[in-house]
Amino acid sequence: MKPLVQISLDLTSIDEALATAEVALRAGVDWLEAGTPLILAEGLHGVRALRTAFPETPLVADLKTMDGGYLEAEMMAKAGATHVVVMGQARPETLELVVRAGKDFGVKVMGDNLGMPDHVAGARLLAEAGCDVVIHHIAFDQRAVAAERGEVFPSPLDELSDVVAAVDVPVQAVGGLSLEQAIRTPEYGAPLVVLGAPLAIDAHTFRVAGGDLEGVLREICERVHAYGDVPVGGRHG
Repeated sequence: MKPLVQISLDLTSIDEALATAEVALRAGVDWLEAGTPLILAEGLHGVRALRTAFPETPLVADLKTMDGGYLEAEMMAKAGATHVVVMGQARPETLELVVRAGKDFGVKVMGDNLGMPDHVAGARLLAEAGCDVVIHHIAFDQRAVAAERGEVFPSPLDELSDVVAAVDVPVQAVGGLSLEQAIRTPEYGAPLVVLGAPLAIDAHTFRVAGGDLEGVLREICERVHAYGDVPVGGRHG
């Protein structure tokens, strides 16, 4: 598939999310994500506002669902999300119900392997459960505490090739990647490039050096889109 750029709107107000999304789409970003902070702060209102403002753009609702999966997926689908996120650590029944809701309401399901004891086996479990995308994810808090202690923390790139080889769906890598590393994830076979606030230079906002966020995002999008097709379906036994 052709590589895509997704921007995670890890913001806490609708106005800021809309303004950042507008800049991102002008720069060539393909997908918007209502990040977990936005969903916590604004809930369904944030998702609806993004859908109203950008009616044709794929929209990920990063719910990180652990329970109540069918209802959560249904609510986000009706608010305008095209993709919802369920955690691999959830009960198998929750995975089943989110996947069922995805089929019932026409949304794609993204399965997140954050915190699973074996990331590769976890990714395989998510794909076999019917998830349309696997998110290979190293936790923010894990990285933050390790940095405080002066410890080395893992990178999503460490196992990314193995995760890609284990599943037959598109993969995205998230958690502590530099801009350059994120741009290069298609080289590992992961075509869905995610840009979150920590990737945009500042740890908690979308400020960039020189203040030209649109220019930075445009350069990223041009580089990612230049990869051409990235094979999906590297799964082996």
